Amino acid sequence: MKIGELARRSGLTAYTIRYYEQIGLLPAPDKGASGQRDYDASILVWIEFLGRLKATGMPIREMLRYAALRQTGPATDAERRVLLEKHRDKVRGHIADLQANLLVLDAKIAGYADAEERTETNGQDQREPLRARHARTR
Repeated sequence: MKIGELARRSGLTAYTIRYYEQIGLLPAPDKGASGQRDYDASILVWIEFLGRLKATGMPIREMLRYAALRQTGPATDAERRVLLEKHRDKVRGHIADLQANLLVLDAKIAGYADAEERTETNGQDQREPLRARHARTR
């Protein structure tokens, strides 16, 4: 497939695809008789995986290291596994931090909801008298 088709199917821009090739994240594609890039559809799986690494916060230098190990072949399986395990640990730590932050947000939201419910239960909005007073002093 040509670069435009790969861009459309992968969600990357043609510029990004060329950049990824230049830095070594994507392997150099075959070139057709006209000299245009010709990609095998299997590159889409690799691009999707790179997207997941990026989405989970893996730095480009680690992605490049992983890509270089991948190019070397099965002899680097153990190194690639270790690299991914370390990244997974970082992702899990980030998820735990996000969950802790979510608990704080939930508690704050619940506090506001409780206060609003108490105000409604008392049959009056405590803020209304302040608005009325403010309107009279204008």
